[in-house]
Amino acid sequence: MHRLLNIIKNKYVIASLAFVVWMLFFDRNDLSSQYHYQSQLRELQQEKKFYTQEIEKIQSDLNDLTSDPKKLQKFAREKYFMKKDNEDVYVIIHEK
Repeated sequence: MHRLLNIIKNKYVIASLAFVVWMLFFDRNDLSSQYHYQSQLRELQQEKKFYTQEIEKIQSDLNDLTSDPKKLQKFAREKYFMKKDNEDVYVIIHEK
């Protein structure tokens, strides 16, 4: 018991404990902040993965549209309701 009290009363042990407590709970980069940063990093990495996949998909669509005139015509008709001179376009909207 006496030896344990001597260890606890040691100024280096007290300073080390105070430093550890300060770094774990009170510092700007404490444990909760680090956890928050890690979760934010995971979210950003998922967003990056999603956007890179979307960019690849859009680039392949762009490549298809610039290389094949039939796909370009289909895209123009579906997205922008374009038509030929002798055609009529009817837009049907389904109400819920």
